[in-house]
Amino acid sequence: MLGDYFYHSIIRKTLVSFGTLFNQIYIRKVDSSDGSVGEMKVPLAYGPSQKFLARLEQNPDLNRAVQITLPRMSFEMNGITYDPTRKVSVTQAFKAVDDNSRIKRVYMPVPYNIGFELNIMCKLNDDALQILEQILPFFQPSFNVTVELVDSIGEKRDIPIVLESMNFTDDYEGDFSTRRALIYTLQFTAKSYLFGPIADSTDGLIRKVQVDYHGSTDTSISRREMRYTATPQARKDYDKDADTTGAVISENLTKSETQITANTTASISVGDRIIIDSEIMKVDKKTSTTLSVRRAFSSTIAAEHITGAKISVLSTADDVLIAPGDDFGFNETSSFFQDGGSFSVGRQTDV
Repeated sequence: MLGDYFYHSIIRKTLVSFGTLFNQIYIRKVDSSDGSVGEMKVPLAYGPSQKFLARLEQNPDLNRAVQITLPRMSFEMNGITYDPTRKVSVTQAFKAVDDNSRIKRVYMPVPYNIGFELNIMCKLNDDALQILEQILPFFQPSFNVTVELVDSIGEKRDIPIVLESMNFTDDYEGDFSTRRALIYTLQFTAKSYLFGPIADSTDGLIRKVQVDYHGSTDTSISRREMRYTATPQARKDYDKDADTTGAVISENLTKSETQITANTTASISVGDRIIIDSEIMKVDKKTSTTLSVRRAFSSTIAAEHITGAKISVLSTADDVLIAPGDDFGFNETSSFFQDGGSFSVGRQTDV
């Protein structure tokens, strides 16, 4: 009922990012003269602290098979709540480009707070304090983690992880044979975002702008007089037509020369825009294999070109291949009317 299947793994990525924060915590043992006698990395696992305490109590000999059982840390996700303070318009959207350079329309994400609990279990209080002092200075009270929430569009956001509270318990009851466990519990909130399905954009790159000018602001009684139209104009060779036509310059070309000698001009017409290397030129005249051109056209820079440089024609075939983010110009036309007609947006034609 809600729509098609989608899954961005955002909650999982947030969970992994939170755990990664604490996977390089160490404690150090010192002797009476403050000399280091050993260093160990504190184990970190996902799960509630009760699981580890139960294992410690039911099989206290576990510490004989490994270096030690304590200290260790565990973390778990303990809640997901909507955050109305970060809400934006539900219909607001933005455009993004996917891995294949296709435009996607993305609705603004929904803000959710994800709760986490980090448990530090130690036998000695000094071990716990070493661990705490490697964590607390980074949270003031938040620490930002960059997470790529949606891989397909490269959507990365800084997720603040806020330290909400910290509690301490000394889990020690019974006789002297009972194992002691000091437990520090830290509560965190990750202010994340959840994205909905990523849809293909229905409009994409604007391919045409058309403006009709009327003699009065009251278009119901005034007739149109002029139409201005602008479409994207390519500034590079997309269709690689020179590879097919084989057109190249036959002589070196200086920055100021306006006569080009080519091996063939069969595919080139007067009025065409051509590109050699990165310089665009406009063909004003053509005689046999010689072209008279205007240099540095379309805001490009005149440059020297050597024999054998390819001559490509920039045409509408290149214009339709312009991708989002590319540099392009505009094809501009103006038309004048005396027919009293108008343009129908629904039918996309003059009526």
